[in-house]
Amino acid sequence: MASVRGGHCVLELTLTFAQDFRADLNAIHAELLALDPSLAGVPWRTGGWTRLEIVGHLLDSAANNRQRFVRAAIDGHYAGPGYAQDAWVAAHGYNDQSWETLLRWWQVEHEILAAVVDRIPDDRLQTSCVVGEDAPVPLRFLIEDYLAHQRWHVVQLKTGMLVP
Repeated sequence: MASVRGGHCVLELTLTFAQDFRADLNAIHAELLALDPSLAGVPWRTGGWTRLEIVGHLLDSAANNRQRFVRAAIDGHYAGPGYAQDAWVAAHGYNDQSWETLLRWWQVEHEILAAVVDRIPDDRLQTSCVVGEDAPVPLRFLIEDYLAHQRWHVVQLKTGMLVP
């Protein structure tokens, strides 16, 4: 049921935010699918992660952020650790996974994440979230920053590739 606050329908605001989140994820997924799989094992730059590891890192980020989003929505606050990105990538052995497996995993993980965002009440989007030693930010910022993080890594994935 929609409630009205300040002349705005809360349900519609939340739905629009969630729809935008899902649309952004769908666009990112399309970009991932368009990447050349023959370059999956190639580092994006000298000394950098391979494209397999970058997609794996995106999976790690999704797993970490999903629990942040859920805890903030349920508890009305979130304070928790950051994570050791290189150690997580190494622990998962993403270079030993197939490109197709990682892309399917990315799709499923993000379908679940989008379902979480679909269910976050509008008033919880202002929930204070502290990740590691970072300053507090609203949950809405954490979600938007998550998308920016995904987009940044898509740029890395495309580096050195011919993009149509």
